[in-house]
Amino acid sequence: MSTANVTETQTDGPPAEDRSQDAWAVMEKFYRAEAAYVAAGGFGKTSYDEVAAYLDPDVVLYQAPGLPFTGTGTWRGRDGLERFLAAFSETWASMEFLEQEHWGDRDTVVVRSRVRFHARATGQEIDTMIMQLIRVRNGRMLECRPFYWDPAAIAAATLRT
Repeated sequence: MSTANVTETQTDGPPAEDRSQDAWAVMEKFYRAEAAYVAAGGFGKTSYDEVAAYLDPDVVLYQAPGLPFTGTGTWRGRDGLERFLAAFSETWASMEFLEQEHWGDRDTVVVRSRVRFHARATGQEIDTMIMQLIRVRNGRMLECRPFYWDPAAIAAATLRT
């Protein structure tokens, strides 16, 4: 994926502040890389490098326990996130961000996402909401705490009966 360099021009006052390292700007890039990774099949099927580029070396993901892809609930470091995304990619064939709203600043962002997942095991699709509290350090995700609107529906869509 290539991205164009965009230069913001301002005629009055001081030069425009570089917002490319803001928490939301970082997460937009991460979400695109994550969705591409999942769609390509995840671990062993595609490179993790683009996803890892947006992760702080000390990143921690706190997932709610009890879902098919959450394991123990806490995933640490880039390797931990790679293991999480391996389980996540085994669960979901695709994920599509349908709507996103965000609130925050340079270091912290809260993101409300409406996401459509397509489960590998059942073929079912689920349209659901996820709220994430995310902290960023030096232009990379440092901590993420997702909250699923309906974890029971997610589990049901992914588990064969």
